[in-house]
Amino acid sequence: MGSPKALLEYRGETFIGRLVRIFSQVCDPVIVVLGFHAGEIGPRISGARSRVQVVINPEPERGQLSSLQSGLAALPADAEAFLFLPVDCPTVQASTVTEVIEQFHRREPGTQFVVPRYQGKHGHPVCGVRSLAGEFLALPASAQARDVVHAHVPGTMYVDVDDPGILRDVDDPEAYRQMLEASRG
Repeated sequence: MGSPKALLEYRGETFIGRLVRIFSQVCDPVIVVLGFHAGEIGPRISGARSRVQVVINPEPERGQLSSLQSGLAALPADAEAFLFLPVDCPTVQASTVTEVIEQFHRREPGTQFVVPRYQGKHGHPVCGVRSLAGEFLALPASAQARDVVHAHVPGTMYVDVDDPGILRDVDDPEAYRQMLEASRG
C-alpha cells in the first residue's frame, strides 16, 4: 500500500481509529494488535484510551494468524467472548458490530460463533465464545483462523445484515480506490 493500512483514511478517520471507536461501543477492552509500523501507528490510536489495550505481535511476518493469537493471548480471563476483525476491513458498520454482539447474547446453548452474513456470504467481525481462544492459540504457524471457525460450523449462528462492509477488505491501492469511490456514491 505504500503506507500502513491502519493509518489510511475512510470518512475522515483512520482505519484503526474508526474500528476502535466502533468496537469501544460494545467491547471492553478493545485489544489492538500492532506489528509492522507499531511505533508509527500506536501514538495515533485515538478514542476511549482507557478501553484500548495495545499488544505488540512479536512475529508480524507470520501474518494475520499471529496477530490474532497475540490478541487472544491478552484476552482477559473473565471475558465471555471475543470479536476479531482485520484492520483492512474498515467499512463494517457500527450497527453490524452491535447486532453480532446482541445475537451472541441471545444465542442458543451450544452456539460457539456468531458470524455476520451479507447476501449469503459470511464475513467479519467474527464473535466466538471465550473457550475457543485456546484452539486459536494452539494453531501452528501454517494454519489459518478459518481452520477453527470451519471446525465449528455446526455451532455457528449466522446473522443476516445489510452491510457489504463485512466482505470488503482493502488489500491494495485499487481496492482502496474502489472503497473510497463506493463511499461517495
